[in-house]
This record gives sequence, C-alpha cells and structure tokens, in this order.
Amino acid sequence: MPRPKSLTQSQVTDAALAVIDRAGLAALSMRAVAAELGMATMSLYRYVTGRDELEALVAERMLGAVDVTPPPGEPWHEQVAVLLVRLRAAVAAHPEAMPLMLTHRHHSPGAWRWAEAVLSVLRAAGFDDHQRVIGLRGLVSYLIGALQTDRLGPPTGVAGGEEYPLLADVVRRAETLSPDDQFRNGLDLLLRGLAGHLA
Repeated sequence: MPRPKSLTQSQVTDAALAVIDRAGLAALSMRAVAAELGMATMSLYRYVTGRDELEALVAERMLGAVDVTPPPGEPWHEQVAVLLVRLRAAVAAHPEAMPLMLTHRHHSPGAWRWAEAVLSVLRAAGFDDHQRVIGLRGLVSYLIGALQTDRLGPPTGVAGGEEYPLLADVVRRAETLSPDDQFRNGLDLLLRGLAGHLA
C-alpha cells in the first residue's frame, strides 16, 4: 500500500466517527479507522496512539462543537435551557457515540467550556457557590439521564397495566410526546426548582 498523505486530526476524527455512526461503538478500532481512511493499520499509529485517543477525539468533536454563548437578553433559566438543548442535540446527532460523552467529559475542553458557560449564567443570576455546585450537578445528571433514555427508547413489556396501572398509563401518555418535548418539559420543572433557591 502506498505511503498515505499526511492526515489532519480532523480527518482521523471524521473517520472514527463514521465508523461509529455506521457500525456502533463496539466496531471502533485502529484497523477499522485505518480502513476508513484507506491506509494500513500501522500507519495510523503515526497520528494517534490507539483506541482511547480515538474515543477522546470523537468525544471532543461532539462536545467541542456546541455553541456555548448564552442567548443575550433572555432570562437566566432560558439561557441555561438553551445551553442544555444545544449539548443534547450535539450528542444526540451521534447516538452510537453517546457513551463517549460520559466517559470522556471530565477530560474534554469542550465540556469544560460548556460547564463554565452554565456556571457563569447561574452566578450572574445570583446563585451562590453551593447552589452552583448543586445546580450544575443536577442539570448534568438530568441531561445524561435523558440522553440514555432517548437511546434506550421507551419501556416495553408493561402488560395490560393490571398490576402496574400507573406505569402503564405513563408509558401510553409518553407516546403522545416527542422526545424533545419530554426533555424540555422535564428541564423546565428542574429549572423552576432551582429558581426556588433564589426566592
């Protein structure tokens, strides 16, 4: 195989993300990415050290692409909501890669920029240090839970509802709401709860 032309980190990341989008996270390997790029597997090691680095590049691609500028002129809760909606959309665009957001977010400059933006909005709104800790943790936990729920899909197998009527009713009603509506309505509830700490 001829010696490949020099690659950019962006090209390597594009190839890794293409493999994940097409075949799932389990299919990600140096061999698969090299094949995607049309090169020998050993040649790819000139650009990345292994699968862990490929995963980190993909996670940063998703998290670093998020616009972290809060919408000007909006109340604090809407600014926070927009930041969460943007991050959810960026990760949801690549559902097979979603687990990488969980495993690499603590080492992602993109995730740090996003968290800094949320904390800046909360501080400007009057939340103290302790409230910002709880607020950010609660928002991130809600986002992660929503992403996992979206990926796994609605619960199934709640037969008839005789034994679990309330759960069966919730499952039926959830089918009338889009995932976006469910996410935003739940987020609004959480933000109203946070707002109570400013009273």
